[in-house]
Amino acid sequence: MTEWDVKKLRILRTLRDRGTVTATAEALRMTPSAVSQQLTNLAGQLGVRLLEAQGRRVRLTDAAHLVLRHAEAVFAQLERADAELAGYLRGEAGQVRVGAFSTAVPALVVPAVRLLGAEGRPGPQVRVREAEAAQAFELLSAGEVDLALSLAAHAPTVRDPRFTLLPLLADPLDVALPAGHRLAGAPALRLADLSQEPWIFGGSGPWSEITTAACEAAGFVPEQAHSAAGWTAILAMVRASMGVALVPRMVSSSDRPHHGVAMRVLESDRPCRHVVAAVRQGAERGPAVARVLDALERAAADSAGRSAVVKQN
Repeated sequence: MTEWDVKKLRILRTLRDRGTVTATAEALRMTPSAVSQQLTNLAGQLGVRLLEAQGRRVRLTDAAHLVLRHAEAVFAQLERADAELAGYLRGEAGQVRVGAFSTAVPALVVPAVRLLGAEGRPGPQVRVREAEAAQAFELLSAGEVDLALSLAAHAPTVRDPRFTLLPLLADPLDVALPAGHRLAGAPALRLADLSQEPWIFGGSGPWSEITTAACEAAGFVPEQAHSAAGWTAILAMVRASMGVALVPRMVSSSDRPHHGVAMRVLESDRPCRHVVAAVRQGAERGPAVARVLDALERAAADSAGRSAVVKQN
């Protein structure tokens, strides 16, 4: 029977994900020569070629991809075993490391932690790490977090065998206008009504893509007058009449004051971004992770309810 070495299989999977031996070595805190040696040993154990030269780099062979398709099922089963063992050893009060993008921390993660604390029984210890939406999946894949909150636009396909995805929330996008703007009180405001306005959004990353996509769906390309990533900076520029911006309902309905800014719901366009939670496949069965996921779902439902109130008002 073929000898399967899980450690070496993880190295092969990391090479597939990272693309180069050097990047694999950095991710696994190994030397490049040690990575190459381990993969050579694995090829000898399996009796197939796993790598072939491609210029100055290497690429995985078809046999390597076949091996990894089966290995993913093994990794998922080991994640389930780890989760169940953790539940056995610590009850349901294990530690769950959560990687989340900035607006999800106060809108979803903090309320979820409060919900867990109100249950009246020992709960998981939640450790939060703020990360960009796309980076959250890199941290999850590398094992640096146990649960990632990100945007569906940056999530792997649902067929990716490494992760289990859970849709949490469709977060509507409101438009922020200076309080004295000519359209601040206009009835039934549409995104297209703002096609001639200067826009404020990030120079790159998810928010740039979301803003551009929403405007293009409304029939125009937004003129980017200013580039900013933080909501404090964006709203300050809106307040100063330097431009307009799309703002997630998570931000627009928060407890932070928005003096000098008119937040308008876009009735006809209804752009939104989709928030998802992800864990490594199999880990969702662990008691601690399952409880945090449940709390996040309840926090997301509460957030959706608050969004509906904002829309009605």
